[in-house]
Amino acid sequence: MEFIVEKIGMSRTITVPSVPVTLLKVLEAKVCEVNEGTAIVAYSSGKKMNKSIEGQQKKYSLAAEFNRFVTLEVSQEEAGDLDTATLGEAKLVKSSFITKGRGFAGGMKRWNFGGGPASHGHRFGRRTGSIGNAEWPGRVMKGKKMPGHYGTDMRTVKNDVISFDAENGILVVKGAIPGANGALGRVKVAK
Repeated sequence: MEFIVEKIGMSRTITVPSVPVTLLKVLEAKVCEVNEGTAIVAYSSGKKMNKSIEGQQKKYSLAAEFNRFVTLEVSQEEAGDLDTATLGEAKLVKSSFITKGRGFAGGMKRWNFGGGPASHGHRFGRRTGSIGNAEWPGRVMKGKKMPGHYGTDMRTVKNDVISFDAENGILVVKGAIPGANGALGRVKVAK
């Protein structure tokens, strides 16, 4: 079963020893249609709607606060509110988020290259260095670790569930989750 969540941020438990945790807000969602385990789910992203989304809402006769649609795996058989009872019993979840974008990054930041010596008399510094082979094959091989665009990739991590507050819709998971605070992602119950 999958849920749409918003990353609130990180904190820690007050037990000894303390455990780093991430707080996730489970967004209120409505199931529109169910087809063999997958469903079209409407949720509010907090952003303003455009005319085409308003038309979709009229088609599904949803309340005005829901302005996004997504396909999720669900266990319920009929349309209505998304049931969050399974999160209360969950032990392990898979969280999928888009990582923070870091723009154009060099080899040291993007691939953890060591760089050159930091003493006098060299011009290596933080540069990549030689990338080519000899006369054969005479080209740069595909997949070569080089500077380039870094971040904004979809990443999925497994986390243990510490607790779930059903009244406020707050899921507390152990450890870190990729993405910025306020980012929207998916959580799937793994165990």
